Amino acid sequence: MTLLDHAIAALDTARTLESEPHPTARANPAQLQQSPELNERDRRLVGGLMRINHTGEVCAQALYLGQAAVAESADTRAHLLQAAREEHDHLLWCSARLAEIDALPSQFNPLWFAGSYAIGATAALFGDRISLGFVVETERQVEAHLDDHLDRLPLADARSRAILETMQGEEIEHGQHALDRGAVELATPIRRLMGYCADVMRFVAYRI
Repeated sequence: MTLLDHAIAALDTARTLESEPHPTARANPAQLQQSPELNERDRRLVGGLMRINHTGEVCAQALYLGQAAVAESADTRAHLLQAAREEHDHLLWCSARLAEIDALPSQFNPLWFAGSYAIGATAALFGDRISLGFVVETERQVEAHLDDHLDRLPLADARSRAILETMQGEEIEHGQHALDRGAVELATPIRRLMGYCADVMRFVAYRI
């Protein structure tokens, strides 16, 4: 596939983010959990947190697709595409939970997707090891914010908790797999810039 082919495929993915899952998609980890109906205060809290996580999965999927489009090796490309498929499962799980509590996803998701795709493709231009370093740092930051969200969830919200715990475990695996493939540590200014961008996303997505 050419870079243009990858870009067209990414646009199609962005258009169908909320479509039905692929036949190989995994079951929602919340399906066996029971949670009481949330009061209005908790519903707003959970809605905001799950909206952030939904947007985070939009960004992660776009990032990996952008990196895969420019990856040097077939092995790295396959790894990134597999991670993107798992992030799509996460996205659908978050979307389902938002729907259950009558909360909407972020209105800026198309913007988050486009920006993340561009960042991923740009990072991959510097080589697979740098690109995989972005995966490691992204997953470290996601793991940290999922820890925070798990602490803030209402104790009785077992459905949201099951989703976030499963996501967290798989994000850790993504980062470890990238390290195993030779990821390099990103420079401190880049890591800080990624953190600032993530802070902006979380601030906006929680509210809109």
